[in-house]
Amino acid sequence: MLRKLFIIRHGKSSWESLVNDIDRPLTERGVKNSYEMAERFLRDANIPEMIFSSPANRAFHTALIMSRVWNIPDHKIQIANELYLPDIDDILSFISGMPDEVSSVAIFGHNPGFTHFANRYLRGDLENLPTAGVVVLSMELEKWNDIVKARVEKDFVDYPKNTR
Repeated sequence: MLRKLFIIRHGKSSWESLVNDIDRPLTERGVKNSYEMAERFLRDANIPEMIFSSPANRAFHTALIMSRVWNIPDHKIQIANELYLPDIDDILSFISGMPDEVSSVAIFGHNPGFTHFANRYLRGDLENLPTAGVVVLSMELEKWNDIVKARVEKDFVDYPKNTR
């Protein structure tokens, strides 16, 4: 079965407010870029069936913006504590547990883990997944649990400042 994994970094967030890291909000630019990227993928009819987000305010807000543009129902959006500042093994473990009846999922979270994870599968090397950046990996997998040994058939990277 062809499966798609969308790896999406949260939009630009504010460092100015005196809140805990998990509560940092998106900036105005972060909100704008999240809408822009969601519209690009909607135009290409390239959207996931289900969304999993880090519990961080900036990641969840990005996920909500994109899910609304994509008309994804609320029950297909879940918060996953495992996606808050994860490393590669955390992400692999999380994706291995995806429901197999779902063929395309988006995960919303943070660097450096998301960039390192994407580089495990991308053909080229991504120095840094920018804020509101999206990596889409298409792979032939029977079950999500096979992600560890997956071979990506097609990959795609896009981000707000990309002029594609």
